[in-house]
Amino acid sequence: MSSRLVRVPQCLSRLFSSSGNPNPNPYPKRLKTTVNYLFREHNPDKLVAAFKKSSESYRFRCKHRIYEITVRRLAAAGRPDAVEAILEEQKRYPDDIAREGFAVRLISLYGKAGMPANAAATFDQLPALGCPRSVMSFNALLSACADAGDSDRMAAAFREIPAADPSIVPNVFSYNILIRVLCEKGDLDAAFNVLSLMENNEVAPDLISFNTLLNGFYSNKRFSDTEKIWTLMGEKNIEPDIKSFNAKLRALVSEGNTSEAVELVDELSRVGPKPDTFSFNALIKGHCQDGNLEEAKRLYLDLTNNGCAPNRGTFETLIPSLCEAGDLDLALKCCNESMSRRCVVDASMLQEVVEGLVKLSRVEEAKKLVELGRRNYYSRKDLGMPSPS
Repeated sequence: MSSRLVRVPQCLSRLFSSSGNPNPNPYPKRLKTTVNYLFREHNPDKLVAAFKKSSESYRFRCKHRIYEITVRRLAAAGRPDAVEAILEEQKRYPDDIAREGFAVRLISLYGKAGMPANAAATFDQLPALGCPRSVMSFNALLSACADAGDSDRMAAAFREIPAADPSIVPNVFSYNILIRVLCEKGDLDAAFNVLSLMENNEVAPDLISFNTLLNGFYSNKRFSDTEKIWTLMGEKNIEPDIKSFNAKLRALVSEGNTSEAVELVDELSRVGPKPDTFSFNALIKGHCQDGNLEEAKRLYLDLTNNGCAPNRGTFETLIPSLCEAGDLDLALKCCNESMSRRCVVDASMLQEVVEGLVKLSRVEEAKKLVELGRRNYYSRKDLGMPSPS
């Protein structure tokens, strides 16, 4: 039996078209009607039929976000066959599929849908479809495998494709994907050795290469080994950014060294790079762990003065501690602000605030929070986003 799809809000087409486009009605009327119909369709099979029909329009095929959201909805509904149906349909248009950029979109979408075998098959088909292959489509395949969690297929592609096709030469982006996957697998020594592989192939690592390694080593508590990464960065004149230091901040907090993390943020505030929201989130988490809720609250309330804005991590760190301390006023403020910023927290956290309000007979406030949470929850589902519960 086909899973049904949730309806996408009418305003979604405006959301898609708002980035970099001041025109409030960027779609021709007919195309906009088509898009709205697709977003409202609940039945996956009807959606596939309508999408394939819509794909006959070149203008429609240019709307990347429509493809992304449709693939996400079908994948979330457990319909890989439907994803395959609409993406394979795109190969019928020779002028489009002959462009590598269009082919890269298909490969990437298969990765987002968790279908690495289809991504690999599409890459293999490109020459027969009249599409040249380069390191761009090669990197798209690596990313698709990584996104789908198929590290073995990604490693095999990295090893075999350049050997079979000398025109495809891995670049720094290729190696960075390899480093990321190896770090995610916890194979940190192999990830670090990629730097030597890059050097042997005359490819210079960049800041992303080193930041990925720092995150991998710090998150796996290989703290002493991070020093060689910092040293190499200096030797290669790679200037660290705030992401580099955030990896260290998270590690310090995870080890209970909040005071040292505070000192590092103070130093960064003076000499740079400037701390960002993630830096302050690490401190907020550390203070909450240490039972220093007042300092955590001060940091949250002072975020805007530091040129930052709270994000989902800020709220999900702070709200449980506020509820535990009985500070429901600020907990409620955090819940409302999280939803106004479209960074909805886990439903269990909202429930904790609701229950606390009810115990204090603040029933109307609890009802408003429930309704606001419900609207935001269904908005996330409509967008094909993970459930907050």
